[in-house]
Amino acid sequence: MGTGNGKTRVLLWGLGAMGSGMASMLLENPDVEIVAAVELNPAKVGKDLGEVLDKPSTGVIVTHDADEAFESRPDIALISISSFVSEVYPAIETALQHDANVITIAEEMAYPWAASQELADKIDSLAKQKGKAVLGTGINPGFILDTLIIALTGICMDVEHIHGKRVNDLSPFGPTVMKTQGVGTTPEEFEQGLASGEIVGHIGFMQSVMLIAKALGWEIDEVVEEREPIITSVERRTPHVTVAPGNVAGCRHIARAYSNGKEVIFLEHPQQICPDAEGVSTGDYITIKGNPPVNLAIEPEIPGGIGTMAIAVNMIPLVLSGPKGLVTMADLPVPRLMHTLSLNKRR
Repeated sequence: MGTGNGKTRVLLWGLGAMGSGMASMLLENPDVEIVAAVELNPAKVGKDLGEVLDKPSTGVIVTHDADEAFESRPDIALISISSFVSEVYPAIETALQHDANVITIAEEMAYPWAASQELADKIDSLAKQKGKAVLGTGINPGFILDTLIIALTGICMDVEHIHGKRVNDLSPFGPTVMKTQGVGTTPEEFEQGLASGEIVGHIGFMQSVMLIAKALGWEIDEVVEEREPIITSVERRTPHVTVAPGNVAGCRHIARAYSNGKEVIFLEHPQQICPDAEGVSTGDYITIKGNPPVNLAIEPEIPGGIGTMAIAVNMIPLVLSGPKGLVTMADLPVPRLMHTLSLNKRR
């Protein structure tokens, strides 16, 4: 796809940390042209995208009017505005109605049927009607605890059980993430936050479980999730929060999936600020009980922000050339660096 100049035309919807990072990455690729940017933050609207990114002028003026932005006729829209299917659905629908493919980093969109069968079916139907593709991806869900696991089963003759664990540092993140993880609360406030829904832990376990299960042909009977506070014994401090000893530094969130009454998938995601303060190292770990057994350890963790931006951008050519409709990472070729980016860096 693309215009007569051979470039892929990209619209960015959402210029937060992730959207802005994607924009900066795309500006390095001579085969890509950013043709529009949509953002609701009034501090960014009306400015040249380059000014928003602290880069040279791009000629693209940030707008809050999506319909106006889509007049630029993008081949694909990168949507970075929410974590949930219900909240990102209107934007996806708008993009499809304007004949644009979609990649979104909304966590629930990694396997949206698990969150809303109705909305997932609507997206799939509209995308196929328009001859376009919609993909949800990211570092997790989207790669570490699902796509990477699926790839590793490819060297197994048989798989009995999968255990995935991502231990990460929340310190770089801002107040919103601190709130959803319960960082800075007392143990009592943490339990109250779980009950009220203000503290959610990791968003995406159900998506990762169902993505793995679909790829392996497993029928999942039940998924049980648990969230517990990570209590610190020392003071921990970031630019956004200070946690006193005895209070909550993060959330350990786990999910267990059962098939025929037997546990077949166990996912863990303990997230906390300053884990090194108590000798905790970050990392990504995958253990597959099978023939042969697989044990993978990546230390330290793959950086979540950079990883999310990169996989969303790198999937652009695979989405444009792949099957139409609502697709998952398991439906597309193996993720890989967009080659022009690699060659451009060497010049």
